[in-house]
Amino acid sequence: MTKIFNDPADFADEALAGFCDLHSGLVRQVPGGAVRRHRPEQPKVAVLAGGGSGHYPAFAGLIGAGLADGAVVGNIFTSPSAQQAYSVAKAADSGAGVVFTYGNYAGDVLNFGMASERLAAEGIAVENVLVTDDIASAPPSESAKRRGIAGDFTVFKIMGAAAEAGAGLSDVVRLGRKANSLTRTIGSAFHGCTFPGAEAPLFTLKDKQMGLGLGIHGEPGLFDTDLPPAKELGQELVARLLAETPHGAGNRIAVILNGLGSTKHEELFVLWLTVAPLLRAAGYTLVMPEVGELVTSLDMSGVSLTITWLDEELEPLWTAPAETPAYRRGNAALLTGGQFAEEAFDGGPVAMEFAASPDSRNYAASCADALEAARNALHDAESHLGDMDAVAGDGDHGRGMVRGIDAATAAAAKALGNGAGAGDMLGAAGDAWADKAGGTSGVLWGAGLRAFGESLGNEQTPGPSELAGAVTAFAARITELGKAEIGDKTMVDALLPFAETFSKRVSEGVLPDVAWAEAAGAATSAAQATASLRPLKGRARPLAEKSLGTADPGATSLAMIFTVMGPHLVSASSGAAASATAGKHAGAIA
Repeated sequence: MTKIFNDPADFADEALAGFCDLHSGLVRQVPGGAVRRHRPEQPKVAVLAGGGSGHYPAFAGLIGAGLADGAVVGNIFTSPSAQQAYSVAKAADSGAGVVFTYGNYAGDVLNFGMASERLAAEGIAVENVLVTDDIASAPPSESAKRRGIAGDFTVFKIMGAAAEAGAGLSDVVRLGRKANSLTRTIGSAFHGCTFPGAEAPLFTLKDKQMGLGLGIHGEPGLFDTDLPPAKELGQELVARLLAETPHGAGNRIAVILNGLGSTKHEELFVLWLTVAPLLRAAGYTLVMPEVGELVTSLDMSGVSLTITWLDEELEPLWTAPAETPAYRRGNAALLTGGQFAEEAFDGGPVAMEFAASPDSRNYAASCADALEAARNALHDAESHLGDMDAVAGDGDHGRGMVRGIDAATAAAAKALGNGAGAGDMLGAAGDAWADKAGGTSGVLWGAGLRAFGESLGNEQTPGPSELAGAVTAFAARITELGKAEIGDKTMVDALLPFAETFSKRVSEGVLPDVAWAEAAGAATSAAQATASLRPLKGRARPLAEKSLGTADPGATSLAMIFTVMGPHLVSASSGAAASATAGKHAGAIA
């Protein structure tokens, strides 16, 4: 159990700050993560690893010569925001382009993708390399859907060495994707990890059992089985990996036996005594194998085995020198160039001036009240939402939603105080939500709120039809980004019934408060009905069977939020509609 912390909500930020202070000779902290202290004398490709906290030494511990140029660091088990990725890239770019590399998780794909679009629009060459090494998370026929776990390290190492040797952006990307295509990982968990401040681990196992096919975000294994002796466990892991030997692979391999956080090195050594002879007996030469902690999951008890099949192009990159706070190989002294001056600009938001009508500013106050109501509801439900998410995910949904709504309400209050109308205020709230919450739900809620605000604008108090249009824009933006459909067991299962019901009832002339209440009821019923669904999107997908019987936390939180926000949003809208109707009658009488 994680025992050393102050406010659990600040744990990831404080851990990063402490790490950067301790290793200030090698790294410097920037908004969103950290970059190298010593920059290359000549422009080179910046390799930027990224993901949530809780995996040390991944990701910040791998910053240094021969490996990463920077790390984008999100909250515990939560993808960094697009703003964080953008800021780190701006700080690390030395003129030869940047490449983000990360595990294949929906939130990471969305946020790094949005950051890439922003960088490309500014003329910075940018690419993304996803790691998909976990053989337990999807069959070979769907390998592109697999998640990234300890194979992250091999891919990062090969890309970092290539960039350090002067390879261009296209070659670094090609080599990273090649390494990923030749990397396979299988893992097993013996006990779940515990968030700072939490009273219980994200999952538990019966005595003398293990979960085979673990994830690195606190997810349980894909199925539970009896815990065998070390020899049998080693045989199981090796057999599963060799069964997926890539076509045409050679006989030289990089091997990582990785501890997940609380498995002792001595235990790993015992397991290695089975793993290594089995691989050698299969005809393989083990090239600079690694045994230890390289990609962890807080204090999870577990182990993973990774094999990367090498060739004449990849092997020199795997064996090349590196020097980072957490990992050293060979003599990397000659790889470190001179230190550049630190950039003052970090890509953060700039101060804005707002222009809005008095009516829109008044409605913005109602929107701020709606956000505050959502904030209260989410704080009350944080633990429950986390427990729902832990059944088949990483248990961070409640905490992520709280971080998002806290940031959104603070940004909304600041914008409101600076004279923002409803549109600009909700846009600021959405941007803050996406930046601080991270993860898939963070970027979707952030983008949805911004779309809602852009639809409302800053000129008038919306009537029922305008409010329905804003709800439709919210739903359209989320479905466009997330690509989810009804039945995928996501927030969309509650969102689309809400949007369709509200728009339909408003078009029929039903009062907006009645229409909103009916729509919220439809969303709540739809969210509850997701308990019978198997997830087809997101982190819960590999654990689809375990999620049966539990409603989707994203759909549940969305229905909850829309329910409590409604009275604040529709009361002013109803007033605007009544005023407009009265004005028409008065004109007719005159």
